[in-house]
Amino acid sequence: MQEHVYSVTVGGREISIETGTLAKLAGGAVTVRSGDSVVLATATAAKPREGTDFFPLSVEYEERLYAAGRIPGSFQRREGRPSDQAILTARLVDRGLRPLFPKGMTNEVQVIVTALARDPEVHLDILSIIGGSAALMLSDIPWEGPIGAVRVGFVDGAFVVNPTVSQMTASTLDLRLAGTADAILMVEAGADEFPEDMMLEALKLGHEAMQPIIEVQKKLRTDLGKPKFEFVPVLPDPTVEAVVRDWLGDRLYQAIAMNPGKEAQHQALAALKEALLAALGETYEPAALSQAFDSCEKAVVRDRILRENIRPDGRGPRDIRPISIGVGILPRVHGSGLFTRGETQVLTVVTLGTPSEEQKLDTLNVEETKRYMHHYNFPPFSTGEVAPMRGPRRREIGHGALAERALEPMIPVQETFPYTLRLVSEVLASNGSTSMASVCGSTLALMDAGVPIKAPVAGIAMGLVTDGEITDQGLRYAILSDIQGLEDHLGDMDFKVAGTAQGINALQMDIKIHGLSYRILEEALAQAREGRLFILDKMLAVLPAPRKTLSIYAPRILTTHIDPEKIGKVIGPGGKTVKHIVAVTGAKVDIEDDGRIHIASPDAAAADQAINFATAAAALKHSVPGDANLVSVADVMSLVNEEGLDVKR
Repeated sequence: MQEHVYSVTVGGREISIETGTLAKLAGGAVTVRSGDSVVLATATAAKPREGTDFFPLSVEYEERLYAAGRIPGSFQRREGRPSDQAILTARLVDRGLRPLFPKGMTNEVQVIVTALARDPEVHLDILSIIGGSAALMLSDIPWEGPIGAVRVGFVDGAFVVNPTVSQMTASTLDLRLAGTADAILMVEAGADEFPEDMMLEALKLGHEAMQPIIEVQKKLRTDLGKPKFEFVPVLPDPTVEAVVRDWLGDRLYQAIAMNPGKEAQHQALAALKEALLAALGETYEPAALSQAFDSCEKAVVRDRILRENIRPDGRGPRDIRPISIGVGILPRVHGSGLFTRGETQVLTVVTLGTPSEEQKLDTLNVEETKRYMHHYNFPPFSTGEVAPMRGPRRREIGHGALAERALEPMIPVQETFPYTLRLVSEVLASNGSTSMASVCGSTLALMDAGVPIKAPVAGIAMGLVTDGEITDQGLRYAILSDIQGLEDHLGDMDFKVAGTAQGINALQMDIKIHGLSYRILEEALAQAREGRLFILDKMLAVLPAPRKTLSIYAPRILTTHIDPEKIGKVIGPGGKTVKHIVAVTGAKVDIEDDGRIHIASPDAAAADQAINFATAAAALKHSVPGDANLVSVADVMSLVNEEGLDVKR
């Protein structure tokens, strides 16, 4: 088969889509290249699953460390479980592709993106989204694409489209977005207090910049695309739905209106569905009745919001659920914050560690370590359910990364605060917006721990309900602040915004329709800011600023700097000197290549003794004698005095 190459330039960088050489048995296969970065994307479908009433799409991103000329650091020396970064990239691709599959399709579809080569200056995530779209366009799989994708940075006061990895180190914005020719479908952004109006400008710029990528995929489809297969959509039977609607009358409306609480509403709807099945189950298939009931429920909830401005729990569109806050609620831990909003509750705990406790990364990213970590746990009891506990899933990893992105710009730099930080958000009860509750709880926990954050951060999840596709001319729609679980499930958008009083730190948008107008985006950003400031006021009323001192249980880190050529004196022959410092003082010693020495201990006196010991050892003309039986810093100081040296910390 002949190789075909389609190239386009976006943001001054050439992107090439190639097909015809690799993975010829896949439903659709392309390689996408920019610089020396290459990803292989394939899309393949299977037959419909019998009895399935959902769309079984799976998107995988496979990191291959050979792409960067590296051997995996695991014991087996091969890739194992996907890294968090690989999972986040897979989620990013999934979120861009999923909205454009036709409703009612139940064929299993699998999109696999494999990183084959990595240019250290070219990001792989944007290439992966483009590859997934192009593979689907070539394949026989019904899909309403194509989509384009770009990254937008803000460097030296100017927006940059598809910046290099080096440029991004100086950027105050990391915006990734995907969309069709007409509208934006997916947004993922990290920023440093970025103003709402500038964020909207960046979104417009990114959407405009991706148009050539969309056009070249249309040509690819015209030239080489396979005929799309036909399928029978699994949708509610209109006849059954009409019968169910007549039987329900206003009972569905009353069950929702009279039971605003999550559990009460769930029980009322379950009882009503059970009654429906008992009444009509002998005439119609129970599965068809259940599907029609769910369709009617969605219609009633959405119509009530649009026609009466009343949400399932009785709130208006801009209303935020009642908030309660607690800090310092756990003994011994370094910091804790409890954030409750309506029926959603998250407890975040902070642990402060030494520089050597940074997370070591084994990924294709340039970064080799991570100093700030945010982990998010979502146990089944948080939704009143029973389920196996099998470690973090993609959702948990994604929510933790979002909260981490929101708070990272506020963490003091290592030079002034030489701690490794791990935050763990435990979801104790869930009825929507748990990721944003994690942001709020984490801010409280950091301030309770005495971490001198740049500014407090709050988050809010926004929703959208429409009565059709949105155009700038407008149809009925409602933007919802602080959405709960039912509104997320039955609505058209999940739009998460986290930031400070000054601007946005993190943004994530997923939609179920074919795009949003800029007018809706602008209104959603403004309404999110209003809600964010309201929540921040509630948080600061409880704890207005970080505590002045760290917990007595947190390690005290003292830092000194010696001549890098003297590091060997502190380490000693076979590491004997540094081991002795640890044995005598109980402190932890981290030595950097640039001569920085970090001494950590909960005991301030022990930390002071250890840093004096290390400084004195570095001042010696010769290493501490290997047979010396040292018991205190005074022994080393006596050697220093014998050599006539002046020791200054």
